[in-house]
Amino acid sequence: MVPVAWFVALGMAYVAGRADVPQEKTTRNVKLENARVRLTQLDYEPGKPREKSIRPADQVIVFLDDSRYERIDPDSGAKEVRTRKSGDVIWHNKGDDAPVLTNIGNKPYRTLVIEVK
Repeated sequence: MVPVAWFVALGMAYVAGRADVPQEKTTRNVKLENARVRLTQLDYEPGKPREKSIRPADQVIVFLDDSRYERIDPDSGAKEVRTRKSGDVIWHNKGDDAPVLTNIGNKPYRTLVIEVK
């Protein structure tokens, strides 16, 4: 089994190599996929919610930009505002509920989602 640190390093290396490349306007853009991992860039536009879903795989999420978003708990419906800094990294387990998220900042922010297959 490959350590999670390897996937984080992969994501950060990708970010360093792409820093000067203009970002595409799509919301979801697969950057790398093979039998073991999928690396997807997600762009969150202000005011546009990401719909609730079930996580299809274990995920490492790397925040590429500072962000401020509203999270709606999938069980209770409670709203919570969260902030993340560029470079923050979080983990989610396969099968977890991915709640509705809405960017409440005034500019887009990007994340890299590294799915372990």
